[in-house]
Amino acid sequence: MDSFEFNKIAGAVLAALLIIFGGRTFLEIVDKPRKVEVAGYTLPVPKGGPAGAPAAAPAAFDFAKEVQPLLAKASADAGKDSFKKCVSCHTVDKGGKNGTGPNLYGIVDRDIGKYEGFNYSPALKDKGGKWDWAHLAAYLHNPRQAVPGNRMAFPGVSDNAELADLLAYLRTVSDAPVALPN
Repeated sequence: MDSFEFNKIAGAVLAALLIIFGGRTFLEIVDKPRKVEVAGYTLPVPKGGPAGAPAAAPAAFDFAKEVQPLLAKASADAGKDSFKKCVSCHTVDKGGKNGTGPNLYGIVDRDIGKYEGFNYSPALKDKGGKWDWAHLAAYLHNPRQAVPGNRMAFPGVSDNAELADLLAYLRTVSDAPVALPN
């Protein structure tokens, strides 16, 4: 058998398979319409209402009510573990370098948006004031709400006990730790 004969046989076999399987698929398409299924899943709608409706403004953060009572029992060691979320952008070493975010050594009672060598967003530069306990707690709880327009991508610490631990840890990374509020 020469190659020409072999090619004819192979072509006939492939044509027969195409007609058998392709014909069945073609008949299924033509004969009965298929039910259209949606790929993926439906995204949850925020509690503000249907998609496209403005969401309700988030409630203001109340440091004195939500976090201050927890500071007495806060653990700096647990806060150090929580701070692991922050090390990709921040350092806490004395004289340490700035990363994507500023060095946080001695952050408590430091001027907001004024750490030398770091280029803050205009929103933080214009904020003014000091990083006292209430400002730190509000910012770490929800950075976008506390200082609208800042560049920090971190979503915040929603658990108040974890936030209290984080504040207790940040207090320890200083030459002169600031007293916790009563």
